[in-house]
Amino acid sequence: MTVTTEHGLQQRIAFHVNYAPNLRRGARRVLVLSALLLSCSFAFAKPSATSKYALIDADEITDGASRVILPYAFSTDRMGLNFGLGGIWSGYHQPQMTFGLTGFGGEVSEAIGGGVWDYRVPYSDRWYLSLYGMAGYYPDQRAYTAVRDEFVSDRSYPGSNDSSDSQFIEADGHSNFWDLKLEYTLPIGAGARQGAFEYRMKKGLLASSPSGGISWNPFESGITTLVLRQFNRYQSYETGEREVDGAVHALEIGLLYDNTDFSLNPSTGSSQYLAVSHDAGWLESKQQWSFIQAEWSKYLPMGETDGARQRVLAFNLWAAYSPSWRVSSNADGEHKVSDAPPFNEGATLGGFYRMRGYDQNRFHDKAALYGTAEYRYTLRYNPIPQIDWLRFTQVRWFQLVGFVEAGRVAPHFSLGDFDGDIKTDYGVSLRALAGTTVVRMDLAHSDEATNLWVMVGHPF
Repeated sequence: MTVTTEHGLQQRIAFHVNYAPNLRRGARRVLVLSALLLSCSFAFAKPSATSKYALIDADEITDGASRVILPYAFSTDRMGLNFGLGGIWSGYHQPQMTFGLTGFGGEVSEAIGGGVWDYRVPYSDRWYLSLYGMAGYYPDQRAYTAVRDEFVSDRSYPGSNDSSDSQFIEADGHSNFWDLKLEYTLPIGAGARQGAFEYRMKKGLLASSPSGGISWNPFESGITTLVLRQFNRYQSYETGEREVDGAVHALEIGLLYDNTDFSLNPSTGSSQYLAVSHDAGWLESKQQWSFIQAEWSKYLPMGETDGARQRVLAFNLWAAYSPSWRVSSNADGEHKVSDAPPFNEGATLGGFYRMRGYDQNRFHDKAALYGTAEYRYTLRYNPIPQIDWLRFTQVRWFQLVGFVEAGRVAPHFSLGDFDGDIKTDYGVSLRALAGTTVVRMDLAHSDEATNLWVMVGHPF
């Protein structure tokens, strides 16, 4: 019997290939996707809190601590050809802890990032610390926004629901971040005995008692996690005339109730997350803003078939609101936004988590409402164990997914603001469980673009 861990690996990003309908920039393509588990850069989990757990590997695929070091390469129209190297070390020092490091470079772009996830604080079984970040320089960074604290004459503010996809800032520049996260597993429900729940997994599916989904009662079922996150962002755009930049130094406090059967790959139950974020305008941060979000996910088991080991209907609903957001106008009818989260924080839609058929952070406003449904079909067929040169990938199953999404940003949070011009997209996904990590390749289509995202982890 081998004990492995789910290390809360949240460096979820990979290669985004955007096939615009008119192909003005030519077909984007990924040359080599050899680093699905390493990630060429790092992004953030949705939600920020994660359930802590260990996996008992009944298949004996892994053997205690694991280490993966792989080179990778990718090419996109904006970034050109890039080469990189990444590594992941799991189960060293502490069984639930993970180290990660990656770096890549091209003709213009360069980046390096890394982190430590789920380090159990000494003399505690319930406190977990994570620290991760990345620094890089990228060509043709795109921001669907205007320069803050400057009046603009656009009838529809850049990034708003009615804005054009041609309203953006694009230039070379830096994009850096680092996060510090402290999580606490409450001593209730499935977390009553210890901070990390133990699952037994057989061929990638749950083969032991579930952690939740039996009843909706945090004191009897599920894992409840409190998170305190301090996050920092810096981005610059070298437009030629001047350099536009901005910084974020904010705090987030949130509560996650994960009442699913299997946090790695849920098939029944639900989860809820409620969080508040605030930036007090510290250090280089020039804006003071607040942000509230609530997220709900539900999973319905559909049983097995001759071709499927598991079928699941999965639903997700997300609501977001920034009470500090203000819009002011001048005598010329121009307007500006102040005391608001930046375009890549807050009530934002578009990208590899929400509204995948649109560019990253395509829409943002004072409020947002989003919903999605997925049909997850886990295949019985898995040829990988019979292919000698691919066994190192440790793929336990493949999953076919169909999904639809709908969402809208709005200047107020009221039903009247969400009843018209709702953005929609749809798509398909191929997912796999490699070792103890879900990897996915999502193809999504909207009225603005067709996007291909290669990511780590389910979107919810």
